[in-house]
Formats: sequence, structure tokens, C-alpha cells
Amino acid sequence: MDNDASREWEIRCDLAAAYRLIAHFCMDDLIATHLSARLPGGEHRFLLNPYGTMFDEVTASSLVVVDPETHVIEEEEESKINIAGFTIHSAVHMGRKDTQCVMHTHTVAGIAVAAQEQGLLPLSQKSMILYGGIAYHDYEGIALNLDERERLVRDLGGKDLMILRNHGLLTVGRTVSEAFLNMYQLELACRIQIAAMQGGQKIILPSEHVVAYTAAQCKHNRYNQSQRPWAALKRRLDRISPDYAT
Repeated sequence: MDNDASREWEIRCDLAAAYRLIAHFCMDDLIATHLSARLPGGEHRFLLNPYGTMFDEVTASSLVVVDPETHVIEEEEESKINIAGFTIHSAVHMGRKDTQCVMHTHTVAGIAVAAQEQGLLPLSQKSMILYGGIAYHDYEGIALNLDERERLVRDLGGKDLMILRNHGLLTVGRTVSEAFLNMYQLELACRIQIAAMQGGQKIILPSEHVVAYTAAQCKHNRYNQSQRPWAALKRRLDRISPDYAT
């Protein structure tokens, strides 16, 4: 196996693992939403799940190769994709050359926070570590219009996390593991916010100084870029869902 083929298989296994983990942590939405990863080589090629496949069914070999215009490189019937879903992913892949992986979810907590005017509040350590790192994109309808791609990229800018207003969450990463850990942290922050607000009590917000200090501490720590949590997560998959790497 040459270097590009070996690297492609590694990316396939990581992306399939991410699909399984998104399902494991209850962040999937039946056959909707997507995780995508850029493949090595000079051509713009990306991996995406075949339309109709549940996240806990995705395997490394079942992932479909597509180009930025959503043309499926494999023409088999089982290789069809959700065109609307890839509008978002193609936009980010073409606009952010520094990223390898893009993840988009429709969770209850994520959509709930996306529908709140103030967005994500720094009311927990989970949200404070993301302070200043979240972009926002206004809802424009179902993502069928390719013209929206320019505005998506503009609103994301250089940030790695974005809340799609009234829609859901989006994260990117220089690796699949980084994109997943970004999504995991953002999702937990949203869940905590919704839970705290349901208590009916006044919310305590730390000072801006403390919030900024906490965010700086985490940025220096680079937790989401570490391979340790990703390796631990893949060990869990090896125990409970080992066929992801087939």
C-alpha cells in the first residue's frame, strides 16, 4: 500500500470512528447531518457517509468519495449522498484549506442554544473554554442554495466552532480527532446551558476577566489537539463497536 493509500485508509478509519462516536454520545439525527474529511493528494476529494446510512452503521470502507461540487466519484447505487447536507461541508472545505474535517449536528441542545438570542453563554467551564472562539451564521433555509457557501465561510472566518442559528452546530479541525473533540465540548456546553436554564433560578456568570483567563488556560493546554483523548475513545470503540474499521 503506497503512502497516499495508507493515509487515506487511516483517515477513513478515523472518520468512521467519529460517526460511531457521534451516535454513541447521542449527537446523531437518524440519517441527517454529516461528518466529512479531506483526502490527501492534489485533487479536492472528500469523504462523506452514503445517504440513508445510520451513523452507527458507517464503516471505513462504506464512506463515499466526492468532489467539491458534490459529484460522487464512485457511481454505485449505494454511493448516493445528501446534496443539501454537503453544501455546508463543501463550503468549509473549499474556504478553509487549513482544515481536514468538518462536522455538523442537529442535537436538541445545540438547536435550542442556536435559537436563543444571546447564543452560548459563559456559564460553565465547558463554555468558558470556548469563549471568543465561536462564530455564528444566520439561518437561510434548507442548505440547497450553493450561494450560501460564501456567507458560511465568511461567517466562520478563522474560527473552529460555529453555531448555525435555528439549525445546529458545526466544528472543524486539522484532524478528525480535533473536529470531534471540538464538537463534543461545544455540545456539552450547550447541554449544560439548557439544563441550567431549566432550573428556574438566576444564572451566575463569572466576570469577563475570569472567562477570558479560563479560555486562555485551555488554549495553552491544547487539549482538543491531543491524541490522548482520541486514542482512549477509539479503545472504547474497539470494545463496543470494532467493525467501524472494516
